[in-house]
Amino acid sequence: MADLQDEPQTGPVAGTDPGTLAGPAAVGAEDPPGPLAQSALERAAALLAVHPVADGHNTFLWTLRQSPYHDIDTPDTGVDTDIPRLRGGGVGAQFWSLLTPGAATVADTLEQIDLAHTMIHRYPDDLSLALTADDMADARNHGRIASFLGPVPGGTVSESLGTLRAFHQLGVRSLAPAGAAWAHPVLSAFGHEVIKEANRLAILLDLTGCAPAVVGQIASASKAPVVVSHTAAAALTPHPENVTDEVLGALRAAGGLCMVTFSADRTGDSLHAVADHLDHVRAVAGPQGVGLGAAFGTEGGTLRPAGLTDPSGYPNLIAELLDRGWPETDIAQLTWGNAQRVLRDVEFIARRSHP
Repeated sequence: MADLQDEPQTGPVAGTDPGTLAGPAAVGAEDPPGPLAQSALERAAALLAVHPVADGHNTFLWTLRQSPYHDIDTPDTGVDTDIPRLRGGGVGAQFWSLLTPGAATVADTLEQIDLAHTMIHRYPDDLSLALTADDMADARNHGRIASFLGPVPGGTVSESLGTLRAFHQLGVRSLAPAGAAWAHPVLSAFGHEVIKEANRLAILLDLTGCAPAVVGQIASASKAPVVVSHTAAAALTPHPENVTDEVLGALRAAGGLCMVTFSADRTGDSLHAVADHLDHVRAVAGPQGVGLGAAFGTEGGTLRPAGLTDPSGYPNLIAELLDRGWPETDIAQLTWGNAQRVLRDVEFIARRSHP
């Protein structure tokens, strides 16, 4: 049973007409017959008002470092992420990636962290720093977008657990081992120590880009659930960074989460194709093992599926899933519930590790 503090206090998705949407009490109820029945898009908007999107990956911070003239508070055709479009799409929580292209240094990562804090503090009415699942619920209930910091690149902590602890003190809540020496090709003794410390600190392990064997090793070594924050099903699109059914099975067994991205080269070039990937991940990883990690945050020119070129397209995707017969309970898990459950599980393991 969800905690009482998880119950939303928000109204309809920003940018919609409250008079056209059912209130929270109507979610899950049967549509009235005849012309009064809600359309799938109206049902999607009503669902997102109660169970907003917790998006697992956005690279806007790196884009902002390269092009500091972008203003996230103002619609800008030069980049796909801003507060109006996040709100229009029903995004209630966002992981802001701290990754940088190529081999990142600790200094690179600190620059990203500093920029994240600056951005969040600049827009206190819209963004709220989130460190816990409770913070995630509290931000939603106060009409703000819960902003998590991470992942940081695993290579920056390849020689020092102290670096990981320092990142945690600065608010980081996710670590990406891909490419780190301790995670490839066989998990090292230091790698086991990193996983143990991440579990103790309630830092989520994001295995995006890890080889299937590495995913299996880390998922088995971690006492807390792991995630793949932006990927798709290799069974449908054989992209090197898409996950195999073997990985999806390992995530299901470990209580982890596969978050599907909106990238034309990984999913196909249509909203329908993205829904196909969500169908597949849900079938293999289970309704509790699928989430959303669009990987928005880039400048113009990035190939996106039609209908999902920026965060405002989320209601269109949810409407497609409703048309496919997804139960509203499964959609609530997809958008919000699964991400919050994983965070709570990670925090529970951390509390158990303290005397």
